[in-house]
Amino acid sequence: MDASILYGRQIVLGEKDLEGLNNLQVKPALVVSKRGVICQRCGQTTSLKLARLPTGKYYCPNCLLLGRLTSADRLYNLPEPHLFEYQKNSLTWQGQLSKYQEKCSAQLQTVVKHGGKHLLWAVTGAGKTEMLFETINWVLQTGKRVGLASPRVDVCNELFPRLQAAFAKTPMILLHGHAKEPYRYTQLVVATTHQLLRFYQAFDLLIIDEVDAFPFVDDQGLHYAANNALIPGGTLVYLTATPSRELLAAVKKKELSVSYLPLRFHGYLLPTINLVAVAKLRSQLDEGILNSKIKKILLRWQEEGYQFLVFVPRIALLKPVYQAIANLLKPELKGQTVYANDGQRIEKVAKMRAQEYRYLVTTTILERGVTFPGINIMVLAADDSNFSTAALVQIAGRAGRNKARPTGDVYFFCQDYTRTVKAACKQIKFLNRKGKKLKKDE
Repeated sequence: MDASILYGRQIVLGEKDLEGLNNLQVKPALVVSKRGVICQRCGQTTSLKLARLPTGKYYCPNCLLLGRLTSADRLYNLPEPHLFEYQKNSLTWQGQLSKYQEKCSAQLQTVVKHGGKHLLWAVTGAGKTEMLFETINWVLQTGKRVGLASPRVDVCNELFPRLQAAFAKTPMILLHGHAKEPYRYTQLVVATTHQLLRFYQAFDLLIIDEVDAFPFVDDQGLHYAANNALIPGGTLVYLTATPSRELLAAVKKKELSVSYLPLRFHGYLLPTINLVAVAKLRSQLDEGILNSKIKKILLRWQEEGYQFLVFVPRIALLKPVYQAIANLLKPELKGQTVYANDGQRIEKVAKMRAQEYRYLVTTTILERGVTFPGINIMVLAADDSNFSTAALVQIAGRAGRNKARPTGDVYFFCQDYTRTVKAACKQIKFLNRKGKKLKKDE
């Protein structure tokens, strides 16, 4: 077995894999005590009763997705050696940042040189990825290792080719449950946050994109994995347009430094939400009936020629809503449905990008991390409890991300004006006020 597979990693090995490997660091996968079973991979504690197997051994139910760990297993590791080829300048990206982006980029570089934790809070479409490039370049130039992780596979799939183009001379790998390429040791790693469970003190710079997204936001095991994957003295950067209360509290306590950008990369404000009240909306949608107000907008979009996304709160609504839209619009306007466990999700998103589909009817799976130029947005039953405030802000932020069309339509159809909908509208207005002030103070 190639020793480089273990650099900065913690994985279970078979007896054959151990042959020829020297100086391995070994620890038990699980620590069993009277107080419970502590997993050394995800850091979570499980009661003896819940963790006990019929054989009398114990297992960790919390990180089962990455393969079962039992009390008979050992985790093997080789310390990160930083065996990377020196590059004077790794950045091949030829683009240019706005002055607002440059300010955030400079702040980030200062943070990385000192280590610690930092929040980059920028509105959707601010160009967060591009703001990372100079910082990543500096870390790579110093011979150190960079990890960029996201909770969502879609986000990783979108980030990877952009990073390949921006750092064309740097070896990198994409890691997630559906990735086809086997693991290899690279200086730059793009991965889902679950994949971080397999790393140990590997990254000098670890960036978590969409840090407020499911499943990372509420999973203490993934938070543990992120901290565990960071080299002592390294830098952990959180990226988001919708920070959680916990992150904002950490900023307030000065446990977390912050950079803030309320303007998009093209200098325009966020598109405002158009709220439309519809009586009996939920029952109509269940029956596949589109209100005349919804139809009017869809027919206008058909004539204008822009692509659009229609968000629904539940999988059960995908088919009736899609069928109603397909019956309303011209037959040549192709569309599809998509949801988290859709086996063809990646292919459908790719076809939407290639303009083969005019529209997608989707759940919150496309709320973030996926960009379609010139898109219009419609949310049906925006007042449903399945839509959080953060989700609604992210969904609205899908529109207006193209310099050629920096606005775009955003319609929220509601039966009730809920606290969640109100908070989403309020947050966008707040960010736009900040953006206007920033432009005014130039």
